[in-house]
Amino acid sequence: MNQSGVVIRVPGKINLGLSVGPLDSDGYHELVTVFQAISLYDDVIVKFGAEGSGITLDASGSTATGVPLDHTNLAYKAAALMVERFQLDADIDIHLKKEIPVAGGMAGGSADAAGVLVGIDALFELGLSRDQLERIGAELGSDVPFGIAGGTAIGRGRGDELTPVLSQGKYQWVLALANSGLSTPAVYSECDRLREGMMISRPAANDALLQALRAGDAKGLGKALSNDLQSAACSLRPALRLVLDVGNDYGALGCIVSGSGPTVAFLVEDEEKALDLTVALSASGVVAGVVRATGPTHGARKISSI
Repeated sequence: MNQSGVVIRVPGKINLGLSVGPLDSDGYHELVTVFQAISLYDDVIVKFGAEGSGITLDASGSTATGVPLDHTNLAYKAAALMVERFQLDADIDIHLKKEIPVAGGMAGGSADAAGVLVGIDALFELGLSRDQLERIGAELGSDVPFGIAGGTAIGRGRGDELTPVLSQGKYQWVLALANSGLSTPAVYSECDRLREGMMISRPAANDALLQALRAGDAKGLGKALSNDLQSAACSLRPALRLVLDVGNDYGALGCIVSGSGPTVAFLVEDEEKALDLTVALSASGVVAGVVRATGPTHGARKISSI
């Protein structure tokens, strides 16, 4: 071990398509989703800690407010799992530099957990493959394996069974951020409430969306964006409909509530359109912030040693 710490950069995600099946007897929903990793990153710094300190966690950055810094944080759970699994006899200090929104439907917590898994593998020179890391990540949560994989992928089951998707080109995204997050369990509960009495089929991949990605067709992708949780998110947060309207008014190729929300992702044609929409959303008074990003991008990876 010739390094005292590592810095891992890990992306947020958006769901280009999210198909949600009926509620199972075990309390979960079967999913088919298309993830895309985008260039909005958290940096996860994993270092050897002071002797006897155990696992310690702190956070900074523009979206760090409200992040739990105890054993309930998924990043902490990731470290504890690795310590137990590989019998690591060391104290570990984790610092999260956060830019991914918290409870924003962009898997920020799962991204941090992915960063910790990759960071501990690098710090202790465990030599784990990406597949091994993804399998460990699946024990922590359905979005964690994708934080490791990155790119564009279909997630099945609970979202953790990944298959890479052939995708050409880069896509320009404008992200409208909210003042506060939405609880994922609350959004799923609202989805179930809105569906009461309806026959819900098993989830399926959106062929038009996959064809657009294969062709690098941004206009086709914009038309094919879909999210079965969008109605539930808008029901719990009606102001999201106003945000969606702004994007439509300013010529977005497509817009979607990302995952369980409340982040809204707008696909735009080029950088000029991205700038126009960014200005319009900022001036609208209906969003807390606006950021621009491109996708797809890499999964969790080491960017430096410290």
